[in-house]
Amino acid sequence: MISRLNALREEAQRSIAAAEGSDQLKELRVKYLGKKGEITAILRGMKDVPPQDRPKVGGLANEIRGELERLIAEKEEELAERALEERLKREALDVTLPGDPRPLGSVHPLSAVIEQIEDIFIGMGFEVAEGPEVEWDEINFEALNIAKDHPARDMQDSFYITPHILLRTHTSGVQVRTLRSREGQVPVRVIGPGKVYRRDEDDATHSHQFMQIEGLVVDSGVSMSELNGVLLAFARKMFGENQQIRLRPSYFPFTEPSAEVDISCIICGGRGCRTCKGTGWIEILGSGMVHPRVLEMAGYDSEKYTGFAFGMGVERIAMLKYGVDDIRHFYTNDLRFLRQYQSV
Repeated sequence: MISRLNALREEAQRSIAAAEGSDQLKELRVKYLGKKGEITAILRGMKDVPPQDRPKVGGLANEIRGELERLIAEKEEELAERALEERLKREALDVTLPGDPRPLGSVHPLSAVIEQIEDIFIGMGFEVAEGPEVEWDEINFEALNIAKDHPARDMQDSFYITPHILLRTHTSGVQVRTLRSREGQVPVRVIGPGKVYRRDEDDATHSHQFMQIEGLVVDSGVSMSELNGVLLAFARKMFGENQQIRLRPSYFPFTEPSAEVDISCIICGGRGCRTCKGTGWIEILGSGMVHPRVLEMAGYDSEKYTGFAFGMGVERIAMLKYGVDDIRHFYTNDLRFLRQYQSV
């Protein structure tokens, strides 16, 4: 029995040393140390060993068991280290190689223009206000002196969700919400940027969705001359210190008197060219003194307070500032176009 155990020891040592993988080691563990393994079989045959030899045989069997468990554990560690070395060789990373370039994004040109406009008016004491894009018909039209049968609604044909709810056609609803929230308190100096929607045919200068910025000032003694001064300061900050503006009489239901605002042509400097159609002027926004009815419907005493309002299309400003000839470029996500404005 002892010679059998010693022969088993030598055989197991050679097999463990020659093992080349963890699966092979598992098979050897089962073969020699498992419940039906050879060491276990010898121990179960102890009944056939003379009583005086049993302690010696049992001690040797346990010694061999412990030795084989140690050899298998050492071999497992060796195989694991070898596998790790091979993996590191396969997955070696040369840190001296240049990295893969990652393109950097930038602010969209329309967002950049909105930020510029906001900075200009914040510098003049205005606050930024916002309103919902899905608006009540009453706020979008009626509170702005545009009754249900008013012909001005034809120019702002919109997308209705219900007979009383629509996608707003202008940011002028922001001035209504602002005035109502102030509950007759002055001064009010806000601008309201945001998306607006109209059922226009998309072309080089029109879009069913575009951006507007509304401006509103209400206080005691506000006059048309103050409106002129604010818009002149804006034009010079946005388009250059030599800019001039002119106010042309116009009509808007929510202002009286109303005026279209032109700037001297940024292409020819006012001398006349194809861009300004020889006039030397380019229209950029609409404005006027807030209509007394609009003030009264918002809870303000029109005998005590006056105000002015203006509204501009962000795309219009951006097209003039950066020489863009088609409004659709802002919305087609063409990277060749957008990359030109990474530094603005």
